Amino acid sequence: MIVRVPASSANLGPGFDTLGMALSVHAEVGLGAPDERSPEGAQPVDEHHPAMVAFRRHGGEGALWVKSPIPVGRGMGFSGAVRVGGLVAAHAQRHGADPDQLVGRLGELLQLATELEGHADNVAASLYGGVVATAGGHAVRVPMSFDPAMVMWVPAFVTSTDQSRTTLPTSVPLDDAVFNVGHVALLVAALAAGEVGVLREATRDRLHQDVRLAAAAPSRAALEAALAHGAWAAWLSGSGPTVAAMCAVDEAEELAAALPADGHTKIVRIDHAGAVVEGD
Repeated sequence: MIVRVPASSANLGPGFDTLGMALSVHAEVGLGAPDERSPEGAQPVDEHHPAMVAFRRHGGEGALWVKSPIPVGRGMGFSGAVRVGGLVAAHAQRHGADPDQLVGRLGELLQLATELEGHADNVAASLYGGVVATAGGHAVRVPMSFDPAMVMWVPAFVTSTDQSRTTLPTSVPLDDAVFNVGHVALLVAALAAGEVGVLREATRDRLHQDVRLAAAAPSRAALEAALAHGAWAAWLSGSGPTVAAMCAVDEAEELAAALPADGHTKIVRIDHAGAVVEGD
């Protein structure tokens, strides 16, 4: 059996640790050692790999392999995706590939993935698919009335999420807290209603982006370039340094070409399936 798990973009501007979006870039986690049936590029993982740690945490036995094109340390949810893959692989080993069995245990898997990851936004998106709001151990998909393209600008340097969090303030002014609450509500409503004209305002943030962008000038330049060249919205993906920009599908190539040359771009879509078990 092979588990396919989407990458993710977290926060979506104001939704710090609350909103996540699954992306059509997939990690694959397989049971056993890689062999001639495994996809090209499959690599065995040791006991310290986050996929294996998650696999063991949920009672998985034996070996695992992983194949992942998700860039590491770039804010596209690599660790969350492979942890979800390890948990779902352990579930599939014990219960089979029946999707109804998996759906019935999503809450349990979300809890385990959150414990391992430390926050729920990335893992919820990778597990459920789509755009997901999560709080208090619960996750709900945000209904989407349109299907945009996402242009991901990915630089060569990396960011440590743990280190990035140490730079954030431990308290914020009430005005900033109210600002973010209102903008998260506006963002969720705009995504559900298809009001693309308000997405630029709805993805503004006062809690984390400015602090993180102050240490990543190329990312700030990419975000500003995306908005200047017609993106509906743009945000620092997770803790960065990748920048995510949302636009119409037929405008994605032009937008990608307008972004700074000191990073490469990936044009992706929202993955609506989440973690999927293939095989039996």
